[in-house]
Amino acid sequence: METWTAYIWIIVMIALFYFMLIRPQKKKEKADRMMRNKLQPGDDIVTIGGFTGRVLNVKDDLVTFETGAAKTKLTIKKWAIQSRISSGDEDENQPEALPESGKEQKNETDSKTENKTDGKAE
Repeated sequence: METWTAYIWIIVMIALFYFMLIRPQKKKEKADRMMRNKLQPGDDIVTIGGFTGRVLNVKDDLVTFETGAAKTKLTIKKWAIQSRISSGDEDENQPEALPESGKEQKNETDSKTENKTDGKAE
């Protein structure tokens, strides 16, 4: 009877490891792979080295992007892309923008504080 309990605990631990460690990692890897495969010219990216830039060309396993004020062109492997900052067509997973009324209210308060500080500076 005690041996069955030990086997049950082992199975429970394996299932726990699968659902808490392995499965979320696989989901993240799949999402990253899909993001890299959907890259298009014009997308802004960040590489694993910290470089940011705009994609110019996407080939099989290579991505060419430009970065900096001098528009330096770099070619890297797709696996070196950490994230996509923006694209021409927004994904449905991206958070929605603030409602227009919230933006206007924030801009009004910002302009009021600017006017107060401008008046004191002169």
